[in-house]
Amino acid sequence: MSKYFYLAACLGLWMALGACTIKYSANGASIDPEAKTVLVRFIENRAPQNNPQLSQQITEKLRQKILAQTRLTQTNEQNADYEFKGTITGYSVSNAAVTDIDKPATARLTITLNITFVNRIPGKKGFANQSFSRSADFNASQTLNDAESRLLAEIVPNLVDDVFNRAFANW
Repeated sequence: MSKYFYLAACLGLWMALGACTIKYSANGASIDPEAKTVLVRFIENRAPQNNPQLSQQITEKLRQKILAQTRLTQTNEQNADYEFKGTITGYSVSNAAVTDIDKPATARLTITLNITFVNRIPGKKGFANQSFSRSADFNASQTLNDAESRLLAEIVPNLVDDVFNRAFANW
């Protein structure tokens, strides 16, 4: 009797687990099953002070992240399921720390984006005019030109992660 009970319990457990499905994502992205396409528009640079290559860098990094970490296909169609558009609104350098003789010891580069995420899947929401900002510090004895490539290599991926997470992971 216990042999049949054990066999029935194992069979029941196997059937119960087989009927369950769990969707895991390594990056935490939650993409609607109906969504197939994404349009990432060129992120315009409207910051008073700017780097001429920054728009291209941010736009391409966002496209690459979406294509690498989702099953979405990039399109140029106006009716894409998801659409990203935005502007760079801030690119500024400020003092982050001052020495005891009132000279800057550390400077900070801050980049600010304003992004709109359009979600055309019925019943789902996007976001409009969401501001994202990231900073990185550098030694004030350096010029911005000397430190800029290292700073952008740190700031741009973080900004792109913030936009991606806000759109697809609801962070």
